[in-house]
Amino acid sequence: MINIRTTLVGFVFIATLLSGASSGCEKVFLTGSNLSQWTAGTDWSVAGDAFLNPNNENILVIKEGREIIVNGRRGDSKPLVSIAQFGDIRAHIEFMIPKKTNSGVFFQGRYELNICDGSDDSNSVTAGLECGGVYPRWSDSGLARAYDGRSPRINASRPAGQWQNFDVIFRAPRFDQRGQKSANACFEKVFLNGILIHENVEVTGPTKDSPQTDEAATGPIVLKGNRGQAAFRNIWIAPIDPQNDGLTNPFFAMDTATTDEAHKTPRSQAQMLKELDYAGIAYWEREPNRGSAGLAEMLNELSTRGLKIYGVYFTIKLEDPNEKILGPILESIRRLSGQQSAVWLAVTSDTSPKSSPAGDQRAVAIIRQIADAAHEASVEVALYPHVDFWLEKTDDAVRLAQKSNRRNVSVIFNLYHHLKAEGPANIEATIKKAMPYLSIVTTNGSSPAGSIETLDKGTYDVYAFLKMLNTEGFKGPIGLQGHGIGGAARDNLSRSMDAWRSFSRRLAVEKAERL
Repeated sequence: MINIRTTLVGFVFIATLLSGASSGCEKVFLTGSNLSQWTAGTDWSVAGDAFLNPNNENILVIKEGREIIVNGRRGDSKPLVSIAQFGDIRAHIEFMIPKKTNSGVFFQGRYELNICDGSDDSNSVTAGLECGGVYPRWSDSGLARAYDGRSPRINASRPAGQWQNFDVIFRAPRFDQRGQKSANACFEKVFLNGILIHENVEVTGPTKDSPQTDEAATGPIVLKGNRGQAAFRNIWIAPIDPQNDGLTNPFFAMDTATTDEAHKTPRSQAQMLKELDYAGIAYWEREPNRGSAGLAEMLNELSTRGLKIYGVYFTIKLEDPNEKILGPILESIRRLSGQQSAVWLAVTSDTSPKSSPAGDQRAVAIIRQIADAAHEASVEVALYPHVDFWLEKTDDAVRLAQKSNRRNVSVIFNLYHHLKAEGPANIEATIKKAMPYLSIVTTNGSSPAGSIETLDKGTYDVYAFLKMLNTEGFKGPIGLQGHGIGGAARDNLSRSMDAWRSFSRRLAVEKAERL
């Protein structure tokens, strides 16, 4: 039998489609057959091409047509300002200038990459005045009035009269909830004619003569046109949007990561998760006395804050009688009805060796009973591999899901338990095999041998793992494992969320770079 992707995955995928989220960066073209993408009222115009005047290399000859945009023939035009406002972007900009001309491109109307005749060394005394330089800022006092300019690593410019191009990854400044700047704007990568000339260059404020002197999260692309003729073509912008182009999976926390002395109650944990922007929680029924009453309280606190419960975790033993196994699980299924959630099952045995199919018959019988009851409540049953348990490996979970032959039985991949049980070598192959059944993944910072740390720590390349999941098309929820980390839960969760966002933006940037 060929199983289908489980309801949890399907729900997330459908929700993504309904939200209009794209699967990759989309280009916004600012040049074409007209100037409709730019503010009117300037003497810029559309033309077919431009080339050096053979009788005067300080001016361009303009060919009629509708392929490029050029400023006024006298070269003293007001700036051309895009109508669209942008934050983080990848930008591609092609330009041509004659000799003795100075132009530039302002990102967000504030931070300039200089354009000039690279064969003219007269502008190279001050850092940032070269072709491709990050233009300096300016002070009206002191001897060194120009400051914070950055010269290119190498002169990659072509002679005047040739078409050249910038490819840029730009990060907008960041602001906190009070509107105070928390991070500078940054030219993360700048390529001039295919050669890397800048990397991770922060800009502390608007550069000299920028059209906009404040700082904000978004702003226009502005082309300078007041210091000689300049022609531009094939300008396109790809907004970098981690929410749509990075890690789009819901990111939740297991309650092994949310509990400490300051956060023992469902209310305090749910509030902390909401404030830190987690999607919800997975709940471990490790305390029999807490049982359904604790789950009911947790569900209420999550619902009040618009958060979701992604699973209720149980450990069952193959040798236990049905009534001992099923009682608390069936009660939790009743509580989870309508929550689009799952019962997580970890399985131990006193008699069957780890991963041994000898226990399959009993395990499949239990799983089917639970799955049938869960089906009536629209609840998933997710099999949870755990190192040193009978159900130890992801392959074991896949085998049981296949034998159970229930559409609401799925598989969880737990990074820590996989590394601990099998090491890192076969992770991609394991994910590929599990994909038809995979509904949830849990992760954490780790060593290659398996450890549990906050997401920003550990020597194992968690980003590469998450990127692989994205490449394989996994759309389901990803949870943060936190067992045994210790310390303050809020600090651990905050650092892990920062790492998650960093991974998400990195993925979005890499997608933009491939355009």
